[in-house]
Amino acid sequence: MLNEQSNVCIVGGGPGGAMLALLLARKGISVTLIEQHKTFNRSFRGEVFHSSIMEIMDELGLVDKLLEIPHTKIFLAKVDSPHGTIELDFTLLRSKYPHLTTMNQSRFLEFIVAEAEKYDHFHCIMGAKVVGLLKENQKVVGVKIKIDGEECEIKSILTVAADGRNSTIRRLAGLTPIELTKPIDVIWFRLPRLNNEPEYMFNRSNQINMIACVNRGDFWQIGMFIPKDSFKEIKSNGIESLHRTLRELVPEFSDRIPSLTGWDQFSVLSSSSNRLKQWYLPNLLFIGDAAHTMSPLGAVGINYAIQDAVVVANVLSQPLKSGIVTEKDLAEVQKQRELPTKIIQGYQSIMQKQIIDPILKEKKSTIGFRLVKRFRFIRKIIVILVTSGFKRVRIQ
Repeated sequence: MLNEQSNVCIVGGGPGGAMLALLLARKGISVTLIEQHKTFNRSFRGEVFHSSIMEIMDELGLVDKLLEIPHTKIFLAKVDSPHGTIELDFTLLRSKYPHLTTMNQSRFLEFIVAEAEKYDHFHCIMGAKVVGLLKENQKVVGVKIKIDGEECEIKSILTVAADGRNSTIRRLAGLTPIELTKPIDVIWFRLPRLNNEPEYMFNRSNQINMIACVNRGDFWQIGMFIPKDSFKEIKSNGIESLHRTLRELVPEFSDRIPSLTGWDQFSVLSSSSNRLKQWYLPNLLFIGDAAHTMSPLGAVGINYAIQDAVVVANVLSQPLKSGIVTEKDLAEVQKQRELPTKIIQGYQSIMQKQIIDPILKEKKSTIGFRLVKRFRFIRKIIVILVTSGFKRVRIQ
């Protein structure tokens, strides 16, 4: 493989990176997207798209085509606990898409990249591992990658790190995010879903456990919140012990729980919230989880990554066409996205402290839960904040 040159090199083919590549290619800007995996065909957990993202797809004229991919629409979320039930009604949204949309992220990424490939300015390199940053005069001018054992260089005016919560680019740049919440773990697994079962998503908790169940059409995507590093103890107690816990939480799934026969059917994700103090260095920009990792609460991660991508395209298209991107330009991206990010991370921190932590620490319900349960306007604010964000992002 020969060395390449493009205006923008995006590292990470997740929703944020892929969307940014499409938006820039549509504007006639040459862009190279680098993805370390050879295909998108793998398991993802972030597969809930909010109304704000469907509106963005509508603005691109792609929403009808996107919805040809199998998906489910969720109009209601329930939070069940020993202290009562909270209902979050997404039809309260003033949107053409007053619902959550769940969709296989692999199919979504394939769709976005296929749209980007319609433009001559776009190039996608799969199965490429970034092994170094290229620098000239203290500025990042691209990346060094290894593909099929061969090293090559991708030079660019701007390098964008969209490579997730364990960002290689962030590590190579020597940056460390500020931790905002105490980490917990989430056990992820699936159970079949029957046609007569509820279409809404729900959280269920007792005095010591909490579980989230997302309707994915023919299966439930389930996340069980556990104290940090406690999965080893859960495994040592045996899978039958976990079965009993699940039957207590979701007795309606009792007939399918025995299908969980091996630990290879579970995956564990460390859940925490963090944020870089500065999202950029000269000619290098961080977006999505590489800049601000979200907790699973509200399923906001991929949605905020895509919103980041839209703002990057809005702010940097003209500088990129001129061939010069200044730190002031990069600072403008952070300026537009930092406050919405801080607000949603602050909300997640409050929810973790008010709802999840008391359950995992076997404490009583907090005043926060009782206030949300009592006042409809608070629930409406939560719905709007989570699904639309503090400020709606539009494509320019």
